Amino acid sequence: MGHPEEAEGVAPLDEKPSSYDGRKGSVASGKRSHSVALDPAVLEGEIFDTRYEKTQRGLKSRHAQMIALGGTIGTGLFVSSGQTLARGGPAFILGSYIAIAFLVFCVVTAIVEVAAYLPTPGSSMNLFAFRYSSRSLGFATGWLYFYSLGILVPYEITAAALVIEYWNPPVNIAVWITIMLVVIVGLNALPVRFYGETEFWFASTKVIMMIGLLMLSFILFWGGGPKRDRLGFRYWQHPGAANTYLESGDLGRFLALLSTLVLSSFPFTFAPELMVVTAGEMKSPRKNLPIAARRYIYRLIFFYIGSVLAISVICRSDDPALTSGGTGAGASAFVVGIKNAGIDVLDSIINAGILISAWSSGNSFLYLSTRSLYSLALSGNAPSFFKACTKSGVPYRAVATSSLFCALAYLNVASDAAVVFNWFVNLTNTSGFISWITCMITYMRFRKACRVQGVTQLPYTSIMQPWGSYCALIGFTFLCLINGFNVFWPENWSASNFLTAYVGIPIFLGIYFGHRIYAWRDPWMHPSDEVDLHTGMAEVLAEEDGKPPRKPEHWWEYIKRIWE
Repeated sequence: MGHPEEAEGVAPLDEKPSSYDGRKGSVASGKRSHSVALDPAVLEGEIFDTRYEKTQRGLKSRHAQMIALGGTIGTGLFVSSGQTLARGGPAFILGSYIAIAFLVFCVVTAIVEVAAYLPTPGSSMNLFAFRYSSRSLGFATGWLYFYSLGILVPYEITAAALVIEYWNPPVNIAVWITIMLVVIVGLNALPVRFYGETEFWFASTKVIMMIGLLMLSFILFWGGGPKRDRLGFRYWQHPGAANTYLESGDLGRFLALLSTLVLSSFPFTFAPELMVVTAGEMKSPRKNLPIAARRYIYRLIFFYIGSVLAISVICRSDDPALTSGGTGAGASAFVVGIKNAGIDVLDSIINAGILISAWSSGNSFLYLSTRSLYSLALSGNAPSFFKACTKSGVPYRAVATSSLFCALAYLNVASDAAVVFNWFVNLTNTSGFISWITCMITYMRFRKACRVQGVTQLPYTSIMQPWGSYCALIGFTFLCLINGFNVFWPENWSASNFLTAYVGIPIFLGIYFGHRIYAWRDPWMHPSDEVDLHTGMAEVLAEEDGKPPRKPEHWWEYIKRIWE
C-alpha cells in the first residue's frame, strides 16, 4: 500500500536543496525567491520554543502499533453496533461498515503521508492544517478537537459505568465514575511511556477479545454451541437482510441504508487522528508511522468488518434487547447473541472486555484532547501558557485543562442532569465528519505544496492517493449533511431534534469565520509556493535512528519484535 516514490535526480529530503536557507526559510526556484506565508522564524519560535520543555519521544514501536490497532475501539463498536444492526439489518450494516472502512482508510493513507513527512513535537492535524492550509483552519480544527474529544471522555466513562451496572453492584454509579476518572487522569499526567504501556495492554485485551468473538461466531455459525443449533445465515432470511425506516417499501429500505451509514461512522471517529498525534511522541516516527499505516487495513477488515459480520450471524436484528430490553452492555449484540445461544458466564466475560474497551477509549480521547490543546499553543492559536511541559515531557497545564471535561460524567448520576450531559454530547455528533473533511483539505494543500516546490521523496505514499482523498472528502461531506435527515419527517420534527443533529456544524463554522475576521489580512489558503515544508526537519531527522526497517527472518523474531 505504501511505498517511497522514486524519482531520478531528486535528492532525499534530508539533503536539502542548495538553494534552501534553513534560517530564513526560503526556497529559490530558478531566479525567484519565495518568502513563506508563515514566517519560519515564527514557526521555529513557537514549535521549538526553548523557554519551555517539550514533549518527549517515549512511545516505542510496539506502543504505536497497538495504539493504531485498538486505541479508540470502545463502546461504539461493541455496544452501538447493536443499535445499528436493529436499524438497518445484517446486509445494510455489513455494507455500511465496508463503505466507511474504505473511506477511513483513504483518510489514514492521506494524513499519515502528511504526518510522517515532518512529525514535529505537538504533531496533530490542527497543527498541520495551520501550517499547510491556513491559520484559521488550524485554529478551528484545533478547538474542535479540544472540546469534542474532551466531551467524549466522560461519554466513554459513563458507558463503562453502565457496563458495571450490568452486574447490579450495591455501589452507587458515582463511585465507579470517580475510580475510572482518577485512573485516566493519572495515566495522562504521567510520562507518555506509561500511557503507551497501558494502552498496549488495553489494546491487546481488545484484540484478544475480538479474535475470541470472531472464533465463537464461526463456531455458532456451524452449530457448535450448547444447543447444537446451526445458525448459518438464518437471520439474514428471517427477519430479513434489510430493514425499513420511517417509510415502507423501497423508500424505507433506502432511508434505513442512509441511517445505517451515519450510525456506522461513530465507531471509527477520531481513530485515524490518534495515529497522527502519537507521531509527535513516537520514536523514529518517519519509520514507524508508515509501518502502522500499512497495517491499518488489517484492523479495518478483521475488527470492524469482521465484527459486524459476526453479530449479523449470532443476533437477529429485531431482538428487543437491542433497542429496549437491554441497557448499557446488555444492548451489545455480542452479549445478546451469546445469551441466546445458551452460553453461561461468557456474557459477563465479554462485558468485562467491553468495560476495558470503554476505559481505554476514554484514556485515548483525553490524550488526544490534551495534545490538541498543546499543539494549539505551539501554533500560537492558544495561550503560550499551555506550552509548559514537565522535564519528562508531560504538557501538564493542557492535561489539567482537558481533564475538567471529565466532571461532566457526574451529570449522569441524576436523571435530570443527564439531559444536560446529552446536550454536550450533541456538540460532537458531526465532529468526526468535520475532522475528516478538514484532514482531506489539509492533505490536498500539502500535496500541492510538495508538487509546486519539487518535493517528491516522502517517507510514506500510497496508491490510494490522491483520488482517495477526493472520495473521502465527498463521502464525509455527504454524511455530515445527512447526519440528522430523520428530523425532517413530521413525526420527528422539533427545533431541539434539529439542533441535536446539526449544532456542531454552525459551531465549527462560527469558530472558523470568527478567526477569519480576526485574521482578515491572511489569505484564505497559504500560497503553495510559500508553504514552509522545511522548518523543523533538521530536528526531526536528528531524532531518527537512521536504520531501515528489517524484515524478520525467523519466526521467533516476530515475537521478539512485539517487545521492542
